[in-house]
Amino acid sequence: MHKTATKLADGRELVYYDRDPGTVRDVVDERPLEPAASFSETRLDPVLGDWVTVAAHRQQRTYHPPAGECPLCPSRDGRLSEIPAADYEVAVFENRFPSLAANSAEHVVAQDGPLHTLRPGAGRCEVVCFTSDHDASFADLDEAKARLVLDAWTDRTAKLSALPGVRQVYCFENRGEEIGVTLAHPHGQIYAFPFVASRTARMIARAEAHRARTGRNLFEDLLAAEQETPERLVLRGEHWTAFVPFAARWPYEVHLYPRRRVPDLTALNEAERAEFPGLYLDLLRRFDRLFPSPDGSAPNRTPYIAAWHQAPRTGGTELALHLELFTVRRAPGRLKYLAGVESGLDAFVTDVSPEAAAERIRSAAPGGRV
Repeated sequence: MHKTATKLADGRELVYYDRDPGTVRDVVDERPLEPAASFSETRLDPVLGDWVTVAAHRQQRTYHPPAGECPLCPSRDGRLSEIPAADYEVAVFENRFPSLAANSAEHVVAQDGPLHTLRPGAGRCEVVCFTSDHDASFADLDEAKARLVLDAWTDRTAKLSALPGVRQVYCFENRGEEIGVTLAHPHGQIYAFPFVASRTARMIARAEAHRARTGRNLFEDLLAAEQETPERLVLRGEHWTAFVPFAARWPYEVHLYPRRRVPDLTALNEAERAEFPGLYLDLLRRFDRLFPSPDGSAPNRTPYIAAWHQAPRTGGTELALHLELFTVRRAPGRLKYLAGVESGLDAFVTDVSPEAAAERIRSAAPGGRV
């Protein structure tokens, strides 16, 4: 992997990732941009103990631009975008409309009270462009390009984890308008949080309780149990295993674990990194085959969220790195909406049994192999 770091016209960082070590990226961003000046605040919910980020400036972010005005495409034919180069492989840059920003402390005064606790929303939000091809998707990449994305995720995890005040790094991809994506170009995001997200904290608490009760790691026991329960297995390699969780919340949800427990992306070894792209691309393509087009001529691009769960900077030694992939689609043309019990109470009701979902995903490839 070859990395080239530069600055955009308003001072934000841009990093190109290339496979060829001889690649030169020396194009200057010529847009007349004012210096970036975004800030936010985080407020503690006194009832649930969750941190909520308030980022009012994001109301002005780019929303469903025409393909010819996509800010994530390369700068070509006289049109300048967020990527100054005329082409690129993988590019990562600071979000122009971030939920969290390093300079928030300069604008937000912390407050402490029994019911009102407020902190600057100090952190960092980055955009990861998987390819310069506007009409592609992650599933269209070859294994070498998917590996380059993995290397970029890993590098950004290392860099962002080292920033002052950052406690957790979260890499994820939203795909499809049904998910709420406002830019169609294939891309993901990375958030560097100044707090540990509540779901991560719950995972850690459960794992610590399991350790106290059994003397073993929860995630190692979970993976071993799923490997012995073939009806929910989807894919199995030498170093990675994909399965539908026993208590899946979404109609089609798959978790992908390295067989060796590691805390984050930076701890993966070369064998694990080499195997990941093929398995992950296979999994994404199976998701696309779940819901074919109405005339059966081609698969649809299934809307999904893919999220890396990594141990926080401190206090998460029991957490295991894993990727969670799920779709909001429950049947062709039908979405899984979060209704009263899910949105209001976080009590999920799924429409498809995990065993039936696993069988469908296994069958969405020649031979239905595992």
